[in-house]
Amino acid sequence: MKRNLFAIVAAGAIALGGFAVAQPEDGPGGKGGWHGHGNPLEHMTETLKLTPDQQTKVQPILDQAKPQIATIHQEAMEKTKAVMDKTMSQIRPLLTPEQQQKLDDVQKAHQDMRNARKELHDATKE
Repeated sequence: MKRNLFAIVAAGAIALGGFAVAQPEDGPGGKGGWHGHGNPLEHMTETLKLTPDQQTKVQPILDQAKPQIATIHQEAMEKTKAVMDKTMSQIRPLLTPEQQQKLDDVQKAHQDMRNARKELHDATKE
């Protein structure tokens, strides 16, 4: 039972935390993230050997996509959280009081980690 609970909580943490990798917001150092590759134009330039002319043409396309990706990311996060909340509300009554406390502790630790990551992200934007 403990192993199953841990697996579910870990899956939820991965599901909720994994979206940070694809986040299009500015990351540390002010570089825009694009699936974890830092500045998308830099990444494309290095990978595809873009010419300066191509870079000039590609940048506005990336800039236009950024808010759309941010919206999709936000919607996905909200849907994932709703599913995880529903899942946990169904599992919680099946647990002993000790297991419920452990679940609460794990969820609080995960929330604290997300809050710290958000604060760090917000601080690097300034």
